[in-house]
Amino acid sequence: MKRRHFLKTGAMAGVGAGLTYLNFPVFGKNAPSNKIVVGVMGVNSRGNWLAKITSKLPGAEIGFICDVDDNAVRKGLDAVKDQSRQPEVIKDIRQLVLRKDLDVIMIAAPDHWHAPAAIMACQAGKHVYVEKPLGYNPDEGELLVAASRKHNRLVQMGNQRRSWPNLQQAAKEVREDGIIGRVYYARGWYVNNRKPIGTGQKVPVPSTLNWDLWQGPAPRKDYLDNIVHYNWHWRWHWGTAETCNNATHEMDCMRWFMGVDFPIKVTSAGGRFAYSGDDWETPDTQTVTCEFEGNRAIVWEGRSCHPYQLEGSGRGFTIFGEKGALYNDGGDSYRIVDNDGKLVKEVKQGNKVNRDATNVVSPGGEFLDAIHVHNLLESIRGKAKLNSEAAEGHKSVLLCHLGNIAHRSGSILHTDPQNGHIIGNEEAEQLWKRTYEKGWEPRI
Repeated sequence: MKRRHFLKTGAMAGVGAGLTYLNFPVFGKNAPSNKIVVGVMGVNSRGNWLAKITSKLPGAEIGFICDVDDNAVRKGLDAVKDQSRQPEVIKDIRQLVLRKDLDVIMIAAPDHWHAPAAIMACQAGKHVYVEKPLGYNPDEGELLVAASRKHNRLVQMGNQRRSWPNLQQAAKEVREDGIIGRVYYARGWYVNNRKPIGTGQKVPVPSTLNWDLWQGPAPRKDYLDNIVHYNWHWRWHWGTAETCNNATHEMDCMRWFMGVDFPIKVTSAGGRFAYSGDDWETPDTQTVTCEFEGNRAIVWEGRSCHPYQLEGSGRGFTIFGEKGALYNDGGDSYRIVDNDGKLVKEVKQGNKVNRDATNVVSPGGEFLDAIHVHNLLESIRGKAKLNSEAAEGHKSVLLCHLGNIAHRSGSILHTDPQNGHIIGNEEAEQLWKRTYEKGWEPRI
């Protein structure tokens, strides 16, 4: 094992330990609103949605909008137009984190920004809600976990299913009650019908976009007309493939239900199979297999460019145990069958819509996302414990990163069950971290 691995093991000491109930000072309490003040980074799409639902939660308000695109800024402001406070616009995250009248930074910028921005926030004394993936690579995930610990800040990843009431109940029934017996296998999936992205042309940067700041920590490249605002997902320079884009949710649930942490072996099969000849670099067809100690395995199958559903849903997972199986269709619902296929129990979404919630959000997607944000806010107030602190998010995202590394290196990965580090594969280890634009290297 290389010296770097020993250093990382030290940085990740206690990675599985949960945070105790703490009561953090809230800067917003000194403001007339007496609310937790939130700044949202990246409001073109997902961040726009997060800003909207957070602005509806009692005891919180969106105080700042942060985006490098003027058009996105307008969308973000419109999303929270119903709250009493008009958010201030700060385009540079480095300036936003310095604001003393700010409690939480929500990060929904592109993947290459997640960990660097979150680490900046922790260093500045801010709590963090960061969308998946936790980091652009495994090294960033470890750095963010270490930063959260060092600066005593709460960091919650956007694996919202950890806060969904029915899935919480299902996890308890599987892990504690043994409703399907010893769990040995889990299978997850995600499908979509994405189209080719074409060949990008070098064109002038739109006047509304700060391209240099959009790139941030990533080494500089010319602006192409097919990258912003979504297709960067499929370019390795900025994106992390469908695995970190979507598999994170199912991987997280399967790991949670199975009660495992780090794998011992990871393989990947797939590639850019559905289409060819465009700028899409990541797999559009992929199967990732993660094996764990105790004869257990997690398998995820993704098809980005073919909509045929598996087991009747476009995404979901099935947990297999010695006495039966539990099926999830991607929502806050589940179905349990015995080994003869007989239905044992079925819980549908909406059965527990009042748990950990408020009466200002409705059941369904808005409600389910809101309760995960609400969990972070209540944890800041000292009234709850995070449902998914950074260390838990890192373990799940790491499975996706390892799948990508196995694909890119064309190798079978053998990994340390104590920390997930790659063993004896120099080529694969080169993908554990990245090269940064000079001056942008994240430090904790």
